[in-house]
Amino acid sequence: MPRSCLGEYNSVMSIRKIIFEKEQFYHIYNRGNSKQQIFQSMRDEERFMEILYLCNTNSPINIRNINRDTENIYSYNLDDKIVTIVAYCLMPNHFHILLSPINENGIQLFMQKLSTAYVMYYNKKYERTGSLFEGKFKSTHADSDDYLRYLFSYIHLNPIKIIESSWKESGIKNKQKALEFLKKYNSSSYIDWENVKRNENLIIKKEAFEQYLDNSKELSKELIYWLYNYAK
Repeated sequence: MPRSCLGEYNSVMSIRKIIFEKEQFYHIYNRGNSKQQIFQSMRDEERFMEILYLCNTNSPINIRNINRDTENIYSYNLDDKIVTIVAYCLMPNHFHILLSPINENGIQLFMQKLSTAYVMYYNKKYERTGSLFEGKFKSTHADSDDYLRYLFSYIHLNPIKIIESSWKESGIKNKQKALEFLKKYNSSSYIDWENVKRNENLIIKKEAFEQYLDNSKELSKELIYWLYNYAK
């Protein structure tokens, strides 16, 4: 059975001050104020993923000057990356990212750039002002290989909530249907790990996580196995 107390666990962990260390993985997440939607359209999700890619550098880039209609966002060759992203998932009112800092303060800098850029885009588009997210981002440290695999699974399986609202508490009832749904869910790195060719492949770095996979060709089975076995 999955952890029924996952939310409780994360709340406790978010209170603790975490020191982000290089070569360690962290689960970063945040949601909209009062659980409001932060993605109201597919374009919003696409924009967030573009920002995930463009903000991952120490080099200065003015995102507002990039014309998405005439330029390929993912054609920018970004050197001097500040974090390594291995998984992410966007949900209507929150997001999850699994990453590792490349240099000191990499996560803080990346999240500041990401949040600022997306809030500016969102507020301008929907003619609003003020904060969008529920305070600062939350984080947990993947302090063991088992927990790291669990987080990787939890993040990628998160969209199943859309078709099976209680899967976290009672388990996935129809695994085949759930996995077919994930393969069509574009706002997640799951399809990148399933080797679907698209520009967003560049957001993640597979090489940084492949050592934890027993068999990448059976990724879906591994995700479900890791999730339920760690939660026991």
